[in-house]
Amino acid sequence: MTGSISFDEIESRQGFLATGAKPETIDWLPEPPRAFRHVPIISVDDHLVEPPHIFEGRVSARYADLAPRVMAEDDGRSEYWLYDGKKHYKVGLNAVVGKPLHQRTFDPARFDEMRRGAWDIHARIADMDLNGVYSSVCFPSSLAGFAGQRYQLGVSDRELARAVVRAANDWHLEEWAGTYPGRMIPLQLPWLLDPVEAGDEIRRNAARGFTAVTFPELPERLGLPSLHTGYWDPFVAACEETETVICLHVGSSSSAPATSTGAPSDTIGVLFFGWAMFAAVDWLYSLIPVRFPNVKICMSEGGIGWVAGLLDRLDHVGRYQRIFGTWEGISLTPREVMQRNFWFCTIDDLAGLEQRHHIGVDHVMVESDYPHQDGTWPDTQAIVWSQICTFPADEIERIAWRNAAALFRHPVPDSAITDFGS
Repeated sequence: MTGSISFDEIESRQGFLATGAKPETIDWLPEPPRAFRHVPIISVDDHLVEPPHIFEGRVSARYADLAPRVMAEDDGRSEYWLYDGKKHYKVGLNAVVGKPLHQRTFDPARFDEMRRGAWDIHARIADMDLNGVYSSVCFPSSLAGFAGQRYQLGVSDRELARAVVRAANDWHLEEWAGTYPGRMIPLQLPWLLDPVEAGDEIRRNAARGFTAVTFPELPERLGLPSLHTGYWDPFVAACEETETVICLHVGSSSSAPATSTGAPSDTIGVLFFGWAMFAAVDWLYSLIPVRFPNVKICMSEGGIGWVAGLLDRLDHVGRYQRIFGTWEGISLTPREVMQRNFWFCTIDDLAGLEQRHHIGVDHVMVESDYPHQDGTWPDTQAIVWSQICTFPADEIERIAWRNAAALFRHPVPDSAITDFGS
């Protein structure tokens, strides 16, 4: 279908990204040296690959044998998660760090074919130290979907889905974020099957220490109610009440923008950011940030190159807004609401960074996208510094870490700040 392509199609379409080119052995790149630390960095978009033990001891006996578990194909070439009678493969491009470019394929990968930092918290912290990243927001990977949708939508037993979502959140808080306090910003999965219960879960998890939640950027694409129905208001109200940041990761609707039938896969890679712009407009004109003026929305892995142009377009359409009748009786303009309620992150946006004052310096943050294909590990320090080093010192600090620390209410200790410059 032109216009969009589902992740299921991307993951299974022979000759598209499922190339069958998986190498017999991995020619791992040499271990990188410790990066020079120019400035503290908080990466607001990284990923974790769910480890084999994630559900062990965290699901009641009733569901222990039904929760996702790792299985191996008979030939030993592939591993997969078995959940609710369906196989979910660990997509190779979910963890490519440490591999040479020619050995990075979409084909299913085993855990021993990933750099250990993709799924082991001790190894991840070591890789963050190599890379000069102090703190990280980590989204789930292909097993859960970027917003936990594969744990819930279409699952035959609602109670099983609830048990799995809660267990995944327990593991994230206790092991992933809890083993090295301060190094991970806790990011919860939402409950998607009932907005009132979803709000209750936000409050419960906020009391436990979660400061952010991942959520589908365009929920209607997952068969969920539209943002324009008011259906999600109980969930959003709880996020506003608890100051929980709503993180909208591109691809969290299990789809990506596409052009024409037969277009090469490069077009999807180039346009992957596109849903961020569409989602920002959808959330803005749903009037959610008008009804909930203190809600905080983070556009994760969407880049910033499009933001300045969109703000100009909002102003342009605003000149004849009356013919639409949507934005009536609202004291702030669409631009002003977007600049108040939305935050944006950059991985490689030189032109976008030049427009930082147009966007709002206080609403720009950085990411490393470890361990994905777009990621900058182990060169995040060098890349970020090359793009912001000429900025005033206060802007450098805000973009590199202060904005994220404030948004996620995640203080950076003096010891971490003084560790830089070496």
